[in-house]
Amino acid sequence: MSKKSNAALEAALAEPVWPAAPPAFTWLGFGVFALLAVYPFIFTGTFSHHLMIMVFLHAIMAQSWNVVAGMSGQISLGHAVFFGLGAYASALLYIKWGITPWIGLLAGMAISALAAAAIGIPTLRLRGHYFAIATLLFGISVQIVFQRWDWVGAASGIFMPIVRDDPWLVLQFHGSKLPYYYLSFGLCVIAFAVVWDLQRRRLGMRLLAVRDEPEAAASLGIDVAWHKVIAFMISGAMMSTAGTFFAQYVLVVDPDRVFNFEISVLALLMVVLGGIGTLWGPALGAAILVPLSEFTRTWFGGTGGTVDLIIYGILILLICIYQPRGLLSIVTERLRRRVDTK
Repeated sequence: MSKKSNAALEAALAEPVWPAAPPAFTWLGFGVFALLAVYPFIFTGTFSHHLMIMVFLHAIMAQSWNVVAGMSGQISLGHAVFFGLGAYASALLYIKWGITPWIGLLAGMAISALAAAAIGIPTLRLRGHYFAIATLLFGISVQIVFQRWDWVGAASGIFMPIVRDDPWLVLQFHGSKLPYYYLSFGLCVIAFAVVWDLQRRRLGMRLLAVRDEPEAAASLGIDVAWHKVIAFMISGAMMSTAGTFFAQYVLVVDPDRVFNFEISVLALLMVVLGGIGTLWGPALGAAILVPLSEFTRTWFGGTGGTVDLIIYGILILLICIYQPRGLLSIVTERLRRRVDTK
């Protein structure tokens, strides 16, 4: 057993520890937060606001996938299920019964967490590619069900009614993207704060032990299967919030859009690119891949989607060969060297 695994197992059984972050990292975090807070007033264009909204949205998606893969060691290829459930939950509650999307957000999180438990309990005992294939099949199955379910609009989906009264109650802002910017920014901050807190609690330490040494963790009394289910439920609930926001942002929800397999793959790519198992890796991956996708679509028109997939593949190939721990490891290693030399 490695020293890292030993440390993870000891921490899993110990009381929670709250280590102080190095001053360099703390100030860097405050600087980035302040810059993002004033970004809309520096870059006032609509496209600039839309770009950052998409970055925040995808950062939430990536962080969600990072919880189940980076903390419990399970590769999911069906995370689009939770994105779609969040989108449909808020949209249907508002259209059918006039319930505010804020309640729909909570309902989507609860439904996604229950769906994660229903999927995870029978499948999380599988390992490696077997679990990945199982989640992929679940994702495809749910998409097919929604495509044929008339009550939810079937393949045509749902079109949200345009409402101009009480914009914060219905989460529709037609005059400016600024409210969407700060709403997505706030949701992103909350998602990262939840993972930051989770990593420092006993549950987070146990998840790392389950990821690194499941047999040793089980021998010390940790219920490996149940901890994986908990991580999957947290991950599903986080992914659901991104789906709810997306539904209110585009005002169109259909199975091909919100249950698309590309959502699951993109979340995976962002985490691998930035740094799997790290707190800020998903944010870095989103900050690189989302602008890449948006700009290639702008430069190449309808063929941009193909170009960005080619570039994604090249980037991931280079990362796997030369920096398997992700791009964030380059930044953190340089910062730590500077701190150590002072």
